Amino acid sequence: MGITYKDLEWAATGERLTEETFKAYRQKGGIVIVHLMSEDMIQFALKNPLTIVASDSLLMGGKGHPRSTGTFCRVLGQYVREKKTLTLMEALRKMTLMPAQRIEGRVPSMKNKGRIRIGADADITIFDPEKVIDKATFKEPIKYSEGIGFVLVNGVPVVKDGQLLTGITPGKPVRAAVK
Repeated sequence: MGITYKDLEWAATGERLTEETFKAYRQKGGIVIVHLMSEDMIQFALKNPLTIVASDSLLMGGKGHPRSTGTFCRVLGQYVREKKTLTLMEALRKMTLMPAQRIEGRVPSMKNKGRIRIGADADITIFDPEKVIDKATFKEPIKYSEGIGFVLVNGVPVVKDGQLLTGITPGKPVRAAVK
């Protein structure tokens, strides 16, 4: 894919890697960020009707890729509102219903996700489409997004008036049966 060491970033320090530093950090272990996707690639992917919006990123000690915390708000703010790459309804479908439908055959509890209807899990995010935007950066990957007023997980508020509520864990495990 044309990746070289200069496209690799050590998440803990923001340092771009060389062959030598890559080998040294590999022995240590940690998160490496790969700078691969161009803006054109992202827009091309988002426009594809089969693309699901999700994130495979993780954080270690507050360091990692900003998509760990900012993926959905970035799509809503930048690619829906600012660039008009997607409509709001297209983006919401790619973030909610499509991922649930993709795995519900293997994980039946996903039939209660990504939908608002009687009997569905009440996992709901209330946001201002004119203000929602990601704020996470490579230097500050855990920076909260803006424009999210409320988040309900299983019907219980975990974000209220834009503030994260602590000590609340109303989520239910989503698991497939072991074969």
